Amino acid sequence: MSRFGSIAAEPVSLLLRGARVVDPAAGTDDVADLAVHGGLVVDAADLPSGAVEVNGAGLLAIPGLCDLHAHLREPGDEASETVASACRAAAHGGYTTVCAMPNTLPPLDEAARVAYVQRLAAEASCRVRVVAAATRGRAGEAQTDVGELAELGIVGVSDDGAAIASPRVARSVMAYLASVGLPLIEHAEEPSLAGGAVMRSGAIATRLGLAAWPSSAEATIVQRDIELALETGARVHFTHLSTAAALAEVRRAKRDGLPVTCDVTPHHLAMTDSWVAGERRFAWDIPLDADLPRLDPERAYHGSTRLNPPLAGRGDALALMAGVADGTVDAIATDHAPHPPERKLVEFDRAAPGIIGLETALSLGLAAVRAGCLSLDALVGAMATRPAKLIGEERSLAVGARADVTVLDPDATWAVEREALASASANTPLLGMELAGVVRLTLAGGRLAYVGGLDGLD
Repeated sequence: MSRFGSIAAEPVSLLLRGARVVDPAAGTDDVADLAVHGGLVVDAADLPSGAVEVNGAGLLAIPGLCDLHAHLREPGDEASETVASACRAAAHGGYTTVCAMPNTLPPLDEAARVAYVQRLAAEASCRVRVVAAATRGRAGEAQTDVGELAELGIVGVSDDGAAIASPRVARSVMAYLASVGLPLIEHAEEPSLAGGAVMRSGAIATRLGLAAWPSSAEATIVQRDIELALETGARVHFTHLSTAAALAEVRRAKRDGLPVTCDVTPHHLAMTDSWVAGERRFAWDIPLDADLPRLDPERAYHGSTRLNPPLAGRGDALALMAGVADGTVDAIATDHAPHPPERKLVEFDRAAPGIIGLETALSLGLAAVRAGCLSLDALVGAMATRPAKLIGEERSLAVGARADVTVLDPDATWAVEREALASASANTPLLGMELAGVVRLTLAGGRLAYVGGLDGLD
């Protein structure tokens, strides 16, 4: 029986015996015991009598996942998701921290609204860190009061859903951010190039007759903001990068020592533009010489595959995967974007962009590991260790570390069905598919965030 907890609850005392413990921060991958007490990882000898003991044979223990980009929808769109339901979905997916993006209704562009979300999250199932809006109303014109917002502990600013279109405004925002040590989290999309587009440019978009989004729409903003980072000294983080061209720009900037980081989504790693035509193979399963997919009359043009940025071709997907493997990509972030059915079950070009991802991200990552595209260490680093570091959190399973822990059965499978999801929405093209990797336990600061099918705790 599954159950969810609260980060406001008392921490547990627990001994997980004989699990495979993978900790990129410590460089360890061993079968070992893992003990938790008082909110920390402790030596097993320091556990009090009466601590719960769990058999970890066949299980995998990793640092708690950290998502840099999730849409919690509250305030203003509670029919799609709430802070509480999103945090349950996060804990179910193995996350102990999620970063709430600011494109809510109204947007998180002033201190009172940021504080409101923080109050909602105080007793949720996982930790919530807030990304505030970069400009008032996310209109790209007047800068928000970043100094006041920074005092509330925000982890960055963004006009996500759109880039800051004006180079002048972007430069002003970045110059101020440099003084307070916060990053601009940029949605890299040049509006004059991407306006009206609903699908990635290429042969499949041409065949389907859909308005095409060129890769240059992303690369143009990435190039501009790298130059502005050089001028201002500000940190810039490019979120949900989706093209090999943009990633190449980030790689060059890092080589030059600029404060530039980026994340990619699980769906841009695993899915391709052929999913819009009805394909359901992952990018790594599509042969290099594969013909264009046939139109699947039941799946083609389904609103669940409408994303922003749009799904790309196999080449871009595998280039992004290589970037995760070599560390150019700092994090895998879900861009969890819940929508109710009435926004998705419409004509493709009218569908709201975005899919849910908090509960499927780890399974997609494990599929990439099984396919030989990533090492397990690289996956955990990109989903836990490195994203946490970017927002000033620690992820380690060493003695003395805060007990943010995810325990999963990597071989167990689950069906992605509406009743299996904790999110308030179910907009994902993965519905009906079976994935491997079932989270059994999520501990956030030693508190039980989620328990599912684990003897001794259920």
